[in-house]
Amino acid sequence: MSTITPIVMPKWGLSMKEGTVIEWLVEEGCIITTGMPIIDMETDKLANAVEAPDPGILRRKVASAGDLLPVKALLGVMADQDVSDAEIDAYIAAYVTPVATDEEDSSAQAFQYIEVDGIRVRYVQKGGSTGTPVLLIHGYGGDLDNWLFNIDALSEKAPVIALDLPGHGQSAVKLPAGVNLVAQAGFVVHFLDAINVTRAHMVGHSMGAAIASQIALDAPQYVASLTLIGSAGLGAEINSAYIDGFANAQSRRELKPVLEILFSDPALVSRQLVDDVLRYKRLDGVGSLLVELGQALFCDGKQNEQPGLKLGSSCPALVIWGRDDRVIPVNHASNAPKGATVEILEGVGHMVQLERASEVNRLIIQHISA
Repeated sequence: MSTITPIVMPKWGLSMKEGTVIEWLVEEGCIITTGMPIIDMETDKLANAVEAPDPGILRRKVASAGDLLPVKALLGVMADQDVSDAEIDAYIAAYVTPVATDEEDSSAQAFQYIEVDGIRVRYVQKGGSTGTPVLLIHGYGGDLDNWLFNIDALSEKAPVIALDLPGHGQSAVKLPAGVNLVAQAGFVVHFLDAINVTRAHMVGHSMGAAIASQIALDAPQYVASLTLIGSAGLGAEINSAYIDGFANAQSRRELKPVLEILFSDPALVSRQLVDDVLRYKRLDGVGSLLVELGQALFCDGKQNEQPGLKLGSSCPALVIWGRDDRVIPVNHASNAPKGATVEILEGVGHMVQLERASEVNRLIIQHISA
């Protein structure tokens, strides 16, 4: 019996309730493969492409450019050629967008807060309660929303924890004692102790990857594996125009071109993303904190600490980089720990986990399952 497969509005992140259709990337009759970008969407956080979760033939586009639709709304229909147009019409007519449960509709219920070393930290946990969890550590100026397209997918395979580092996101605007990577890594270990996690698969992006590397050096018993994405700490160079520009930007006009450095496709920087980052940067104390942190770790186009170069081969490591990274040079991937798996993704900038989420999720799941 032939089946009809719906293409629905995905839920990207805990707070997403709706998205706007920008344009279809494929035509009716196109053969769709799993992971193929099929439709560009924009949410209140970021613009990105919806990737096909299943293979099939696109038989009908239901949503049109400009449509603002709730999560799980029907965007299109895939079916084999032997499914009649009448059957597809009937399926579309009968489709009812599922209503979000109270738990799904309240992102506030999903976030948790805990005090660690006198600093209030926001974090989220998803997935089951058994198995070694995955800890997601964002980069400089980021927050746990940098993992919008990864948390749900990874939580289907393992428990997932993502936190806002001190001075970032909705954690307290305060740094640990000392702003070097040793202090940052020690803080993350204390956070794990506070939530009763003794071992995790460390997944870090940019500065967060350098923190993960430092944890592997200082407290290896906490590290089941390492995944380093666009990693700091594997070489000396870094784009000071991004670091200084991010710390000093005071307006939308100043900030937008800085954020565009992060992506291979600058169109992914939505108005809402710029507004959200500006709102964070205008919190009391954030500006001086970012300057202090940036000068301590990244000064005059150089990384002051490079813990990734000290890693041995004892910890399983995966290194993922975007070929078009304009923040940290892709050639730093050649400094990966001995025995590490290295994946260079074409047509991708620094925010690899956002620009190529499905591939990054697949690589991480494969790595932690080995």
